[in-house]
Amino acid sequence: MATQANSIPHPTLIKVDPFIPADQQKGIHNRWHPDIPAIATVKPGETFKIECVDWTGAQIGNNDNSDDVMNVDLTKVHNLSGPIAVEGAEPGDCLVVDILDITPFEKMPWGYTGIFELENGGGLFAREFNSRAAKAIWDLNGIYATSRHIPGVRFAGVTHPGLIGTAPSTELLATWNKREGELIAAHADSIPPVAFPPEPKGAYVGQDLAPEVLEKIAKEGARTIPGREHGGNCDIKNLSKGSRCYFPVFIKGANLSVGDLHFSQGDGEMSFCGAIEMAGIITFSTSIIKGGIEKFALKQPIFLPSPIDPMYSSKIIFEGLSVDIHGDGKQYNMDASVAYKQAALNAIAYLQKIGYTREQAYLLLSAAPVESHVGALVDSPNACVTLAIPTGIFDHNILPNPDGFPKRNFGQCAIRSDGVV
Repeated sequence: MATQANSIPHPTLIKVDPFIPADQQKGIHNRWHPDIPAIATVKPGETFKIECVDWTGAQIGNNDNSDDVMNVDLTKVHNLSGPIAVEGAEPGDCLVVDILDITPFEKMPWGYTGIFELENGGGLFAREFNSRAAKAIWDLNGIYATSRHIPGVRFAGVTHPGLIGTAPSTELLATWNKREGELIAAHADSIPPVAFPPEPKGAYVGQDLAPEVLEKIAKEGARTIPGREHGGNCDIKNLSKGSRCYFPVFIKGANLSVGDLHFSQGDGEMSFCGAIEMAGIITFSTSIIKGGIEKFALKQPIFLPSPIDPMYSSKIIFEGLSVDIHGDGKQYNMDASVAYKQAALNAIAYLQKIGYTREQAYLLLSAAPVESHVGALVDSPNACVTLAIPTGIFDHNILPNPDGFPKRNFGQCAIRSDGVV
């Protein structure tokens, strides 16, 4: 007979409510800083759960306009749960993190993908499209996602943390702020910005700390928008349940934080808020490899991909070269970013021929499990990058045929209430 005495649940170390603003909850922070103390400590080998709000901290709603995306306050993101200290971790070690499971909250079975404004966040095609806010709400039903804003599509998600990392040391934080500050100074008038400096406005640490400590964190804390040497916001879709991650440790305890959970994402997360963003629960276990930074030349994290992946064997693949074919025709020299953008623009143009709007196509390529690969970086001057769309995610045929595509109307995604796209 099963007994409760022999059935000990894995503890939830941080509990949150996805419907309450993040800056009204404990155990959440939105800056990287070594002075943010651990909210809990675990022993190596323990299994534990962490609850996470969505990356904006409940700023985006399940509705049919994108005014919330247009007006989102980016000084308040990303909202991370943690830090969690691991007993015995010391600077120079490697923190091994096993991602055991990632699920949305039962009470919030939906997520969203957003196109952000040119002047407020941007995205891969912010300047090319003069981006205006748009979004798609996705209903999460078991392993599948569908959207009333992008009809005719259903796919299995690859849940993953968009953002996970260890805390920086004081020296590493200073390095980040110096090099990113120099980049900002060199591109002072860039829209969207090339980087985001420390910003006291919107900084939040959900702990009862001395005012002078909170002030220091707000003044010096690194924004969570880019990935860095510690991990951070790298948005790697294959870093999913079953993955093992190897993180460098920079301070005592390592101080692991996590957030920005995704139900699904395409390689590149091109629309800035390009995954299916969700609130949810992630399950971890950890261990330590002493001296791992030296043993593995661990300048940045290493990970083993998840053994779980949607089985989409049939794909249509778009090629991109490092020539701005969709723009001014400029020739670039072995620029893989340009090649990726051209592959994506080729795919968007193709989906528009099928009947999707540009906004729907942009959102779909961001959220669905599309794959991008570097084809070649040796054939000067043109780097080659490919972008593959699984054909099985559509309920209609999207393959080329001699007669072209029948005229279809898939409506439009959620746009601003003023109608501007």
